[in-house]
Amino acid sequence: MTTTGTVDSSTAAIVTGGSRSIGRAIAQRLAAEGHPVVVNYANGADAAAETVRTIVDAGGRATSVRADVASATDMERLFGAAASTYGQVGILVNNAGVSILGELDEMAADDYDRVFDVSARGTYNGLRAAAAHLADRGRIVNLSSTAVAVATPRMGVYLAAKAAVETFTRVAAKELAPRGITVNAVAPGLIRSAMFADGKTPEQLAAIEKAAPAARLGEVGEVADAVALLVAPEASWISGQVIRVNGGAA
Repeated sequence: MTTTGTVDSSTAAIVTGGSRSIGRAIAQRLAAEGHPVVVNYANGADAAAETVRTIVDAGGRATSVRADVASATDMERLFGAAASTYGQVGILVNNAGVSILGELDEMAADDYDRVFDVSARGTYNGLRAAAAHLADRGRIVNLSSTAVAVATPRMGVYLAAKAAVETFTRVAAKELAPRGITVNAVAPGLIRSAMFADGKTPEQLAAIEKAAPAARLGEVGEVADAVALLVAPEASWISGQVIRVNGGAA
């Protein structure tokens, strides 16, 4: 198969929020494909170090860098640290996000600000930094949520931020297309993780699994698989898309 993409296994990748759960799975998968990975974190240095250790123990290359994605200055510093360690960055995964749930009339202004600062502004800052520093014919993948398509109650603020992420994705795909950079979003559905299980009884979890089309939850590795597909050379003509990784749930 002939492609026009130039992303190969030597291309360095930044994964924001890469220390835990889906972010960790993405970092591990990209490292397994041969990419040097910069694991970004804002809090939880120990978790980030553990992610790096698992990658290095498996024969990959990784380092961790603390940066607040809500800060444009920190995002610039993150790209600088990645470039000084591994050379020019060719892949950015905007994974960092914050989920605070509640009905719209229950949400405090500070909660709104926190969710939008990380999920929406963080993605915006990542796209801006990538426009300045990402290699031509690079890859950007933003993380959204399948729930944007179904308007799940108690998730209004979180989903509004993720809807902004999807709009940024479509616009950036057009703006960066002249440089051969693709921009896509992956929107997971119900994924088995500590965050998803938090506050739910075993009975509630079992009922949710039973109600899913495939009678199971997705796994973090399946989200990472979708990201790996979108950053591969063969995906050079996929851009501006939102891939809903949900087992047919929506």
